[in-house]
Amino acid sequence: MEAQRETLAAASHELRSPLARIRMAVELLAENGDPGLRARVERDVEDLDELIEEILLASRLSTLERPQHLERIDLQALAAEEAARAGAEFSGEPVTVAGEGRLLARLVRNLLENAARHAPGSTALVEVEAQDGHALLRVLDRGPGVPEAERERIFEPFYRREGRREDRDDDRGVGLGLSLVRQIARRHGGDARCLPRNGGGACFEVRLPIEGNEAAS
Repeated sequence: MEAQRETLAAASHELRSPLARIRMAVELLAENGDPGLRARVERDVEDLDELIEEILLASRLSTLERPQHLERIDLQALAAEEAARAGAEFSGEPVTVAGEGRLLARLVRNLLENAARHAPGSTALVEVEAQDGHALLRVLDRGPGVPEAERERIFEPFYRREGRREDRDDDRGVGLGLSLVRQIARRHGGDARCLPRNGGGACFEVRLPIEGNEAAS
C-alpha cells in the first residue's frame, strides 16, 4: 500500500506537466488555429492516455500474486512478432513458458520502445534462449548505455535519468515502462535486470522459468 501511495503521488506530479501544456496549447489554438500546435496537443493527449493505462496496469499487477490465466506461451514466436513489429533484429530458439501472453507481449514491447527511445537511428536486437531451466529474453541496443549506479534505479516508477528532460522529443516516455517490465517478470516467477552490452550500449535481460519449472523457481 505504501508503494502504491508513492506511485500515485508521483503520477499526480507527472500528470501536471502534460496537463499544463495542453491547457496553454488550447488557449493558443483558439487564437490562431496553428496546425503544428494542434499536433503537439494531440501528442500530449496520447502521453496522458499512455500514462493512465500504465498506472492502471501497475496497480493491477501490485494486487495480484500470480497471473490470472496461465497459458503455454511460445516465447520465441511472441518475441519474434514484437521484434518484427518494431523493426528490430531477432535470433532465438524455441522455449515455452507459462503465463499471460498479453502481459509478456507488453514486457517485450516496453523493452523495444525503451531501446528506440535511447538509441534512435540504430536497430535493436532481441534474443531468446534456454539456459538452466529458464528462458532468457534479451533486448540489446547501441545507445549510450546505463551507468552501473543507475542499473537498479531505472526500474523504479517514474525514475528519470540525470540529464534527460521530459520536454525532449526523444524522451517522451511516461516513466513506468521499465518498472512494468520488472513487475511482469516477477509475477511470472522471474526477474529483469540491466547489463552493459559488449561493444557499447545496454542489454536488458529477462529471466523466466520454463514451463514445468515454476515450482523450482
